[in-house]
Amino acid sequence: MSVSVKFCGAAEAVTGACLLFETPKARFLVDCGLFQGAKTLKALNYQDFPFSPRHLDFMLLTHAHIDHSGLVPKLIGDGFAGPVFATRPTVDLCGCMLPDSGYIQEMEVATLNRRNAMRGRPEVEPIYTAADAENAMSAFRAVAYEKWIEPGPGVRARFWNAGHILGSSSVEIEIDGREKALRLLVSGDLGPDAKLFHPDPDAPEGFDYVICEATYGDRERARITADGRRSKLAEVVKRAQTAGGALIIPAFAVERAQELIADLVTLMHAGAVPAAPIFLDSPLAIRATEVFVEHAGELNEALDFRELMRSPHLRLAETITESKAIHRLKGFHVVIAASGMCDAGRIRHHLRHWLWSARATVLLVGYQAHGTLGRLLRDGAPAVRILGDEVRVRARIETLDDYSAHADREKTARWLAARGPVKRGVFFIHGEPPALRAMAARVVQDGISPELVTIPSLDDAFELQGERSRLIAGRAPRLVSEQVVRLDWHNDLSRLLLDIRDRLEAQADDRRRAVVLRRLRRALEDEETASG
Repeated sequence: MSVSVKFCGAAEAVTGACLLFETPKARFLVDCGLFQGAKTLKALNYQDFPFSPRHLDFMLLTHAHIDHSGLVPKLIGDGFAGPVFATRPTVDLCGCMLPDSGYIQEMEVATLNRRNAMRGRPEVEPIYTAADAENAMSAFRAVAYEKWIEPGPGVRARFWNAGHILGSSSVEIEIDGREKALRLLVSGDLGPDAKLFHPDPDAPEGFDYVICEATYGDRERARITADGRRSKLAEVVKRAQTAGGALIIPAFAVERAQELIADLVTLMHAGAVPAAPIFLDSPLAIRATEVFVEHAGELNEALDFRELMRSPHLRLAETITESKAIHRLKGFHVVIAASGMCDAGRIRHHLRHWLWSARATVLLVGYQAHGTLGRLLRDGAPAVRILGDEVRVRARIETLDDYSAHADREKTARWLAARGPVKRGVFFIHGEPPALRAMAARVVQDGISPELVTIPSLDDAFELQGERSRLIAGRAPRLVSEQVVRLDWHNDLSRLLLDIRDRLEAQADDRRRAVVLRRLRRALEDEETASG
């Protein structure tokens, strides 16, 4: 048996990270993340894995973000009995994030089942529960940075700082071969320049293969400094204060929320922006902040994180009652809530409450995947559906990419060049097709042969021995590329329903509205006749 890798997630997409490695002596995963975005993509979370969890020996986890860790409880529930190796901060953060993910799934499924009952549809089960996630934590094993471990027969691994979030790693892997070890590096998610809490990413050089993220492979940012980022944030805050309503910030509960709080508190203490309440409305973000406080000694030494978290401006909303109470406020205030792509959690309630108001400001500070509510807002949707309600978008929508936790094209290219020479191939994953293609073109400019650069599709598997990788013929993928990268019919239906309502309301009277409805019914009847 030779050495192979199968791309079971984050291929031509930015979620669901999961790599399956098979060697003569072991089978293991690097990451096992939740799919997010369009419903067609999220449906993969409920399906069987494209491998047998029972036959895996171990797992290596790059970091705690749910798109990398979120299916670990399901993996264990489906029979995986091996250890999960990760850095100590990643283990601690997963202890917060995975039970929260299970709780969110339980709540969303409960809501869906109430609707299904009214529609006469069968009930569905959550992917896993909060209790399942808590039980899964017994599989985790903490490892130190830059120390070799032997997680399974014929395999060595070493974790390197990736500069992305607290505890994030690139994973160096050596696999025994007949003559010499096969050396691989999985980048994980790479941090950008001027990350508030962490140093730049690091790793050794000289690999056979590098599997590299390319989230922002088609984007170059101006050089960022911490002061420059705060200055841009201050301008947004001042405009929001002038508008007189809430500043709503969807933010990932881990790292992004803590960075925003640190910068907002710093600006308010310095008098650079008007003082106002900053509500952290996320039980997960509150627990994650406690983990950051515990690991404050590992953060940027120039930043007194513990002191910033004691600011009188910061208000913690942990219970549902405390969250709902925020809606009673009328003047300027700041709300930071998860999720960062507006796909779940309390942020959707705040958006439903404020999006229709011209006094409100929504600040998007992170990547917004296709099919998410955040992406629709970023792309200028005039109206959206939230929790079953149609909401007109009159709030100001602002974006600030300087808080991105991902390296841009140039930073990724520099990181990859420093890992050279890469002898047999580079795989680009964790990006949408335009970003992946742009990243591939960029590294070819740096001298990497085009024949050594690969952009895998979902469920592609490659043989890694020989002069370069070779695609292995196998089963049909769970989704073809077009299903992964485009908005699905659920998004199209939501847009159509909003367009129909707009057209009906634009008619002069009920008689004209009846004409529009008759034409729609006739189109449906014609479609039924054609398909019958």
